[in-house]
Amino acid sequence: MQVAIIVGSHSDKDKITPAINTLKKFNVDYECYVISAHRALNLLTSTIHELEEKNCQVIIAGAGLAAHLPGVIASHTIIPVVGVPVNVNLMGLDALLSIVQMPKDIPVATVGIDNASNGALLALQIIALNDKELSSKLKEFRKNLPADKNYQKVDW
Repeated sequence: MQVAIIVGSHSDKDKITPAINTLKKFNVDYECYVISAHRALNLLTSTIHELEEKNCQVIIAGAGLAAHLPGVIASHTIIPVVGVPVNVNLMGLDALLSIVQMPKDIPVATVGIDNASNGALLALQIIALNDKELSSKLKEFRKNLPADKNYQKVDW
């Protein structure tokens, strides 16, 4: 298993599904968990240790409201954590700020609000550093992205 996806609530399923779909598209093994950082801290920490034993390479953590889940996970492991802020309140700005403002020495990579697909792509890029086949797939994916029709050379 290369990627773990952890959310704090079953209500986050629709928001994290794009990450699942992206991982499936690239045939990357993943496991999903629903564990609250506030209500089930002991279960969360034991799960993190199990993920380390399984050689999980990246954890994607989706969180809304207080959005402590990605930071709590990062504080218990050196597995890279990608935080996905979930729009529950305040257009998701509360979650974004909670995830991105981690204290010094406990980093969490953070993608845009409700952008679980980018969270998965960032996880894939991390894994691709040591996986040539996945690296090739990502390069092909990028090559096939539609061109921006608004692009033009300007003389500013």
